[in-house]
Amino acid sequence: MSNLFQKMRARNLFRMLFLRALKSPIVCNVSLLFVISVATVFFVVYENMVITHRYMFLEDVTTPGQMKGAGSENKDPLIPPFNATREERIAWFENQHKKLELFDSRSSNSKFHDQVSGFHDGNCTVKYFMVWLSAAQSFGVKEFSAVDSLFKASPNGCLIILSPSLDSRQGDRILKPLIDVGLKVVAITPDLPVLVKNTPAESWLDTLKNGRQDPGSIPLSYNLSNLIRLAALYKYGGVYLDVDFIVLKDFMGLWNAIGAQSTSSITKKWTRINGAAMVFHEGHPILHDFLQEFAATYDGSKWGHNGPYLISRVIRRVENKPGYNLTVLPPKTFYPMDWTKIGRCFKKPDTESDQKWVEYMLVELERSTYAIHIWNHRTKELTIEEGSLMQRLISAHCVICHRIQPETTWK
Repeated sequence: MSNLFQKMRARNLFRMLFLRALKSPIVCNVSLLFVISVATVFFVVYENMVITHRYMFLEDVTTPGQMKGAGSENKDPLIPPFNATREERIAWFENQHKKLELFDSRSSNSKFHDQVSGFHDGNCTVKYFMVWLSAAQSFGVKEFSAVDSLFKASPNGCLIILSPSLDSRQGDRILKPLIDVGLKVVAITPDLPVLVKNTPAESWLDTLKNGRQDPGSIPLSYNLSNLIRLAALYKYGGVYLDVDFIVLKDFMGLWNAIGAQSTSSITKKWTRINGAAMVFHEGHPILHDFLQEFAATYDGSKWGHNGPYLISRVIRRVENKPGYNLTVLPPKTFYPMDWTKIGRCFKKPDTESDQKWVEYMLVELERSTYAIHIWNHRTKELTIEEGSLMQRLISAHCVICHRIQPETTWK
């Protein structure tokens, strides 16, 4: 899984050949410089093969049905030009969306629906969804650990990752360790027109594609992720989770619920709700309202406007109205650690006080938390240190992590 590990294997092989060569009688008659030269050439060739193999995913993510151009983290096709005007962004998107099959239904409108419905058969105790619109290359150990922890908590659940880049040979290789032990996970390219068909967001997509909607200045993938999760739950029902959670409990039996991210210290009422974790029945009216709000108030230039702020706006309007059957769960359910403090979870305990805090948090999280959000935008550059709260959680809540840890780095 890790290119770093492959390089280490190459270096170890180099050392082994070098030491054997030194012990060989041939060395007595051959210059030591020649031996070093041969071994060095072998190492360079082998490492180049490893690097070449790593970038074979570029072919994978541009096969039919994939988000063409999404194979490189530096060439995300959904990032608008910097400092562009509204008219320039509209022209940019008009050119880009024609290259991306995400925005165009495939030959049969029922193909995507059949894939989702066929995978979510009667053997699934819980239907889970995740969305991944980044390159397959950037689906790293933290993201894999999120999926791994989900199946530790819900071994009979079914997970669909709505992702163009993971719906590929590269994606198959990433998910293979889970599939090989019998877990039900699949990556499917989202069919956006099918997902929003007969929803309030259908007209929004039409105006975007027809050049009458400004896509905004922030990466469009962030806003599309918000839309896809809402539409998927509206059409199929189930659990949606971001890929930066460590799942601690099975979601079976939990319905029509969403988590507060923060509460008032005075009134104890929620102040912000986050859509990173949601569980709803198919066709729930709040999901219809979310989609309606997305289409009516879309602003692609304000961070969070179409995400957690949208969720909060809508629920604030309807939470006391009859017919919604909605539960807002306390922050400890999904967001026990604020994003400003999450870094502490990644550090090893250096003092007795730190160690006591880790042990206390382990007990509290097991008692009150379904899944802990690790705020990847804040922690993506952090290393999970040995003995840290995060390392303890991942080790305790995984199916196959012990099989892959020696071959990966935590960063």
